[in-house]
Formats: sequence, structure tokens, C-alpha cells
Amino acid sequence: MLYVDRHYDLNTPESTTDGALDWMGLAHALALPGCLDILTGAFGPGPLLQPHQVAWLGIEPQTATQWEREQADRLGLHVTTNQALAADPAGTALAALSHLPPGPLAVHVDVDVLDFIDAPLAENTDGRNTGPTLDQITQALIPAARDQRMRTLSIGELNPTRCAGDPEALARFVSSITRVLAATIH
Repeated sequence: MLYVDRHYDLNTPESTTDGALDWMGLAHALALPGCLDILTGAFGPGPLLQPHQVAWLGIEPQTATQWEREQADRLGLHVTTNQALAADPAGTALAALSHLPPGPLAVHVDVDVLDFIDAPLAENTDGRNTGPTLDQITQALIPAARDQRMRTLSIGELNPTRCAGDPEALARFVSSITRVLAATIH
């Protein structure tokens, strides 16, 4: 799995008081200590994923909880920061993809990875201007889409009401995803 997100999503009900389940998704997929059995076992005996089966792309380390940073270090996760992604979108994506094992590839994109000033689409409304632009994310996703292992693309945390001040942001996002999906035609 290529996990394109501003966050690790490695929290558990024991590691944070924030109850947002989306902030805990990969913790449960990896069956980290403190996860809920009902979630880690939702698709059969866990864990659903092993750490070497996920590459994180676009992490903003300062937004991670202490628990997430400890887990990332303990598990030796393959992590690319948002700054590195913005500096070399295609190169960092190719490096992350080369880290992943053979087999089907799922790509997950949480739109909060985007520079909110460039593309105000995420549930996150803090107006930050860090992270990759929409064009840079598109440049990173095209190599993933061209990867023969690619089977699915999921998009999370898209909130179209956030772009009221920039009505073209949603259209630009749709155009970018269209370009990415067009690259899957081999």
C-alpha cells in the first residue's frame, strides 16, 4: 500500500483522546498494541498488513503524536516527508514504490496531504501552506498509477465545502485524478 497522507494514522484508543477513527486506520490494519479487537479482526485473523507492506508518502512529522513517532521508529517504517514529496514528487513516489513488495498495490490519498492554500479541499481548515500542491501530488500519483501492481485508488477526507472561496479547486482535483487514472491504461 502506498499511503499518501499528512498523518501516519497509527493512533489507537489508548494513545489519544481524539476519537477520530480515520486517525487510527493503519494502527488497526497493523494490529498495534492498544487497538480494538473488533476492528483488527474485522477482515479475519490479523494483522491485515505488515509494516513492510506500507510506504508512507507526505508525512508531516510535527503533526504526529509521540505514540506515532515511537511506532514509526520501532517498526522501521518507510516514510517520506511532505517536504521531500514536494521537492521531488515523482522521485519520492518511485522510491516508495520500490520499497513495497510484489503483489497487488493499493494507493490511498488523504487530501489533507495537500497544501491547503493551493487546494482547500480537506476537512483540515487550519489554512496551512505546507505540503505538496495538487500538481505535485498528481506528479507523484502518476508513477503509482503506471505501476503494474496498481489495483485500487482510495481518496479520503475530501470536503468540497472547504473550497467555497476557491470554487475551481474541486474541478482541478477531479482533473488531476482523471489524469492519474488515465495513466493506469497500460
